[in-house]
Amino acid sequence: MDALLFLFFALVAVGCGINLVVQTHPISSALSLIGVMGSLAVLYLLLGAEFMAMAQLIVYAGAIMVLFIFVIMLLNAGVERKKGTSMLVKALGVPALVAFLGMVSYLIQRLMPGTENVTFGAFQGGTVQAIGRKLFTEYLLPFEVTSVLILIAILGAVVLARKEI
Repeated sequence: MDALLFLFFALVAVGCGINLVVQTHPISSALSLIGVMGSLAVLYLLLGAEFMAMAQLIVYAGAIMVLFIFVIMLLNAGVERKKGTSMLVKALGVPALVAFLGMVSYLIQRLMPGTENVTFGAFQGGTVQAIGRKLFTEYLLPFEVTSVLILIAILGAVVLARKEI
């Protein structure tokens, strides 16, 4: 049953990801991204990482996506205009993609060492205390750099969205 749920939500994540790239309207793309993040949260739950699943839903599917949609509406982004593509691109695009994916999968199988199978729910190291201890000791510098980058992004969005008088 776990494997079926995993496959279903993995397909939902891939489908929403493809829809995210294909959409021409920014709000539709943002909603597809919410679908990707929601299915990733379910995948985390299936793997036994409950804290990561809830953080995925609250932080990414909730707060970050609200900010994305706010910025999209603030900038009044319209539908993307489609440009004409050449027949060569249409004819060679899919075969080139299939060849690239085949080459990447072959390289991954040849170069990556074999690992043990994943057992659903077997991971026990993701408690809030363990994550907090790692985050504020071993990973303190990347955590602080990320917070400064987010602050810079917010200031940039405010500067871009400000109306000239």
